[in-house]
Parts: sequence; C-alpha cells; structure tokens
Amino acid sequence: MKNLENGLYIISTPIGNLKDLSVRAEEILNTVDLIICENPKHSLKLLNKLGIKKKLFSLHDYNEKKLIKRIEKYQSNSAIALISDAGSPLISDPGYNLVLNYIEKKIMITTVPGPSSIISALQLSGLPINKFKFFGFISKNKKLLDSLINEIEFLNTTSVLFVSGNRLINFLQQLLNKKIQKKISVCKEITKKNERVFRGSLENIIESLSENKKNTKGEFVVIIEGKENKAQKRLSHETEIQIRKLLIKFSLTEVVEIVHKLTSISKKEIYKTALLLKND
Repeated sequence: MKNLENGLYIISTPIGNLKDLSVRAEEILNTVDLIICENPKHSLKLLNKLGIKKKLFSLHDYNEKKLIKRIEKYQSNSAIALISDAGSPLISDPGYNLVLNYIEKKIMITTVPGPSSIISALQLSGLPINKFKFFGFISKNKKLLDSLINEIEFLNTTSVLFVSGNRLINFLQQLLNKKIQKKISVCKEITKKNERVFRGSLENIIESLSENKKNTKGEFVVIIEGKENKAQKRLSHETEIQIRKLLIKFSLTEVVEIVHKLTSISKKEIYKTALLLKND
C-alpha cells in the first residue's frame, strides 16, 4: 500500500471472528506509523495474528487528555490508527475528545468501517430496526437506571443496550416487574462459535438464561421492541366485516366507540373506514 496521508484512521476491528477484519483495515494497520488502542494486551492478539508490529498507545476514559498531549508531536506528521478492543471505535468507548482535537486542528480524519455489535444484534433480533435508539451500557446508578427503564417503557422506537452478564437477569427482571410487555432479543458471542440469540418475551428469556450459568457470561446486546403506536394501526379485513355488521344495528358514532374499545385503533381511522363502508 502507498504511503498514507497523515491523519487519524478510525478502524473497526472484529467483534469475535478475526476473519471479519476488512482487507483495507489490515492494509492501513500495516501502514500507519502508530496505533492508539484501549488495551494493548488485547489488541496485540489481533496484531500478532496479522504479523503487525507497531508502537501502541493506550487510550481509556481516564487518560484521554494526557494521551492527546502525548501524541501532539506526531499528529501533523504521522498516520495514526484508532482501534477499540472490538468493533467500531467511539461507540461506548473513549476517543471523542481525540477526534474533536483533530477536527479543531484541521488534521485529516477518516473512517475504515467494519464490524459493529449494535448493527449485527439488530439484524439478528427479528424486531423492527428502521428506527432505533442506542443507550450504551446501562447505568449502575439506581435513579438513572429507573429513569432509563421508564423511557424504554414508552419509547416507540426499538431500544439497543449493552448489559454485562452479571447484571443481565436482574435488569430483565426489573423490566418484568414494571410489567413491560414487549418482545426482546438478547445476543451474546456474536460471530463467534458459541453465538447465541435469545428471542421472545421477558419471562421466556429469563427462564432460558437461568438454565445454565454459561448463558450469562460475557457482555450482551439487548434489543427491546418499541411501544406500538396505536394511531398507526390499520383495520384488518375481519374488523371491516364486523363494522359492516355493527352498522346494521348501531349508529356510526356508536360503532366507532365499540371498535375503538375492542381494538385500540384510533377513532379517526375507524370513523373514516366506517363512513366509507356505510356509504358503500
């Protein structure tokens, strides 16, 4: 590969299967002058596998400002890679201030996209993913966690969360205690040999996870379906047949009230359909 332009290369790395590293990512990791990573010991497993030997700088939540000072002399005259322990950097990982620093200095930044546990888990969930909200790791603070659960309860879009294994069942139980009746998906070991996806109701998933202690080892991506927007419900053919029958005995207003109570579909939607059927 030709010499790289000086700047920051934000590179996605495998989340489980090392073969998921892109050709471009490997080429750039081979070519950069140095690599910023979370945990050098962890990143060395991948780099050694690829035969890549580079100077490594450790980046974590508590040293980001110090790191920026430390690499200042390299920024304008070096190609630097930023990687996380797994997946896409900056997603629930440090690096925001580093990127901001490059932007402020008007030094080139680019991304080398690839594996993401969020996207992979959404694809495997079997839940609507055209809109979703990512919350990151659930908080250890009780008030913040309660607030999060309240938000999820009434959120119309799909929710995505990271949960550690030792907190997983307790978190799901909290959702159940709130009587949240939503389909969920719990993913672990994505792209690995022991990949598992638990889908269904909270009760069923808690039961399945509790069958074996191994089921709750590691970190998990939890996907929770959004609250159904009742105003967007549509009348089924069977409901239209029932409306026709009801119109024989009841007024248009009464039919709207009856069907609304039975289906929770918006009165406006029922009224429009019932009016068309009445005049048909």
